[in-house]
Amino acid sequence: MKFRNHLYLLFILALVSCTERQTPATTNSAESAATKVYYPGKDNNWQEKKPAEVGMDAALLQQAVEWAKTQETTQIEKDFSTQREIFGEPLGPLPATRANTNGIIIKDGYIVAEWGDTKAVDPTYSVAKSFLSTILGLTIDRGMVQSINDPVGKYVKDGGYDSEHNSKVTWEHHARQTSEWQGEMWGKKDDFIGKEAFGRGERKPRELQEPGSYYEYNDTRINRFALSLLRLWEKPLPEVLEDEIMDPIDASETWKWVPYRNSIVEIKGRQMPSVSGGTRWGGGLWINTRDEARFGYLFLRNGRWKDKQLISEKWVKEATTSRGAVGPDYGYLWWLNTEGKAWPDAPTTSYAALGAGQNTVWVDPEHDIVIVWRWHNGNPNELIKRVLAAVKG
Repeated sequence: MKFRNHLYLLFILALVSCTERQTPATTNSAESAATKVYYPGKDNNWQEKKPAEVGMDAALLQQAVEWAKTQETTQIEKDFSTQREIFGEPLGPLPATRANTNGIIIKDGYIVAEWGDTKAVDPTYSVAKSFLSTILGLTIDRGMVQSINDPVGKYVKDGGYDSEHNSKVTWEHHARQTSEWQGEMWGKKDDFIGKEAFGRGERKPRELQEPGSYYEYNDTRINRFALSLLRLWEKPLPEVLEDEIMDPIDASETWKWVPYRNSIVEIKGRQMPSVSGGTRWGGGLWINTRDEARFGYLFLRNGRWKDKQLISEKWVKEATTSRGAVGPDYGYLWWLNTEGKAWPDAPTTSYAALGAGQNTVWVDPEHDIVIVWRWHNGNPNELIKRVLAAVKG
């Protein structure tokens, strides 16, 4: 008996010794793997690398940048003086002016090119929709919504989903812009009929379709979606974004999500602003190019920032996956390239957040690239193909 116990003790000692010898190597291997992924530091502490250091042709990349500099937008005037004409009566403020065309190119996490004023805080228009999508992802990740296919009215009891038609609207319908939600938000109706209210965005009357069966890019419905998320979180969405995303990715403190003058609701005795999914009627997400690059880089890294998974990898995949025949190549408020039509010279796995004024946050997992390009008049594909031409095979 003592002999067997002695052998057992020798075996345990040998096992511990072996484990101790192996542990440092395993740990070092894990640490080595972690250090291969670079994340920028806080605010403007973002390392730059020469193109050659990340496998890019410097001359070709510079040619791409020089071309981009010539593509100033003609859609949105610098003083926003055509805002009413284009979109209709504003509900919120607009800046006095905006920056010229500017951009940044991130390769393997490092800045390889930058032009214009990338620290200017400007409205980003419908790029904000991809931020709203991300808040929906957080909502689902935390179990606040059991399924994206659940009717919104199951959770939100403010009257907005009481009608037989609206009761069928699901969270996914809102995220795919197929909700056909019917009603009025902040003085703007869902049908977009009326020159004064909608400017050149006015639409002809049409028959309302069943939720999920018809795609329409519609800010009234997206604003209803934003209000529904606010009802669930019971705190302003800019605070949710700040706490859950922007602070963890070390964004600057200059961005702000500006509400309309009349988009204030009472929740649990508190007055809270409900924000919009764009700047069509003023307000919206005002942010600089570098902070948008951080947001794009978070998605490039599948929702992970350093040692923390901020958004589930599952959500990143679902939000950037095509959902069928209804509507364009579109995920959950992200534009896709699944069919190669959006950007013919780009990988079909690439995707983007897009807004008026050609505000663009383009993410390319295949080449480990993020491009943010703002206030330009060009087709994003024209810049993308020039940048990808600089990537050495």
